[in-house]
Amino acid sequence: MGNTMRGVITFIPSERIQQFLVGELKEMPLDRTLDLSSHQLRRLPACTCVFEELLKFYLSNNKLSRLPPALQGLKNLQLLALDFNCFEEFPEAICTLPQLCILYLGNNRLCSLPSELRNLKELNTLWLETNCFTVFPKVICELPNLKTLHLGYNLIRSLPEELRKLQELKSIWLAGNQLTEFPPVLLEMHCLAVIDVDRNKIRYFPSLCHMEGLKLIIYDHNPCVNAPAVNEGVKRVGRWADCPDPETEEDTSKVTSENSAEVTEEGQQHSEEPQNS
Repeated sequence: MGNTMRGVITFIPSERIQQFLVGELKEMPLDRTLDLSSHQLRRLPACTCVFEELLKFYLSNNKLSRLPPALQGLKNLQLLALDFNCFEEFPEAICTLPQLCILYLGNNRLCSLPSELRNLKELNTLWLETNCFTVFPKVICELPNLKTLHLGYNLIRSLPEELRKLQELKSIWLAGNQLTEFPPVLLEMHCLAVIDVDRNKIRYFPSLCHMEGLKLIIYDHNPCVNAPAVNEGVKRVGRWADCPDPETEEDTSKVTSENSAEVTEEGQQHSEEPQNS
């Protein structure tokens, strides 16, 4: 939408703006999926909250900063995409969606999460990358079915011990934070298959050989003096990744090319995997 059109819209009454941008929504889509991404929306149209059987709702790349309480009417919603919006506070109406499995809230302005988030017992995928978190939100540790967590590109310095309670967690994405050491709690989480700590401030990596479920470790762009030791078959992305003995290798000129295209089964935009580091 060009600048001229945006200028015209500012003089149109809000109700007519919504109808112009969204159109008339009178019936539930046959696939029970509603995509209103990139519609310049500043508020959620009330007509979208009447589709009680809706399963997937895409609202990415708008100008939303809040959601109406009427959202709680979407009791069957399983996927909600709110990334690339203007949220400074977590919309608490989300916490009333009992069937929600996948939530995208990356690229907003969030710095905290409400305690009510623990009500999302079915949540298995949570993307909060590129927000304003300086402290890891501990309420995340109360999501028993969480399998994928993306908190990259925030300002987090450490992970809480409570994270070990997430026994279903398979992948954790922490690139672009302020970690100065490899988080000790991750060493106790043998269920993890993917760990991404790219672009942090980690100077030393402990051995990860005891983590039998590990398939991929991304540790590039850290001021580290060694590569993490891993079992055979584990893919490493970072310095000395191609060295047979990462603990004793001294050739610091070897830097592997980044190859994060091949990650895990959780790997496409909005089809359940985080963006590559």
